[in-house]
Amino acid sequence: MRLLVVEDSERLAHLVTAGLTKAGYDVDACATTSDARAALERVRYAAMVLDLGLPDGDGRQVLREMRERGDATPVVILTARNSTAERVEGLREGADDYLSKPFAFEELLARLQAVLRRPAQYLGGSLQIGNLTFDTGSKEVCVNGVAKALSHREASVLELLMQRHGRVVPKRYLEEQLFGKSDEQGGPNAVEVYVYRLRQQLEEWGAQVAIHTVRGVGYLIPKRADDKVLR
Repeated sequence: MRLLVVEDSERLAHLVTAGLTKAGYDVDACATTSDARAALERVRYAAMVLDLGLPDGDGRQVLREMRERGDATPVVILTARNSTAERVEGLREGADDYLSKPFAFEELLARLQAVLRRPAQYLGGSLQIGNLTFDTGSKEVCVNGVAKALSHREASVLELLMQRHGRVVPKRYLEEQLFGKSDEQGGPNAVEVYVYRLRQQLEEWGAQVAIHTVRGVGYLIPKRADDKVLR
């Protein structure tokens, strides 16, 4: 699950990013409204931690723009502005939660986990194709109701493909979601490796799901069993 941290304090951004990474999330960080806009255009994040006082503008403008275009990504505002009026305004403009600095990281983590559990968000609920179900909250994978084990990144690939069932998911998009911009673990063939392992697991479990390769583009879980496989 990938998160975006928008914070202009390098030290604080590092601490938050390190803590969220340790908690099992993949995290991108940026320090300006322009970089935040660019990141949101490239990647669909599970949630965002948003500072308000940024060098090139107010983080609330980014939030307003998101909500105006129908982007329901959960947003937790993290700011030194702690007046009641500021908190009310932030929530009215579309924030899901508001946390004032200074803060305890454990509280920020708990608030993020709370908004991610809300069923109204795009990650809430369950995805199902044939006899395969994927709980987007717990990341539990089941085949015929029996829980199965996948690695963190294998589960992420499966979730991304199931969310876009019937559509080609570009390889580049999968790379961005799995590794972000600077994760050194992502090599040129990393996505292929995770897809290969995932295919093996699904076949072994008897899952009624096939992952097709569209050469030079990406991957697809087709809507019909007779769709052509392009390997």
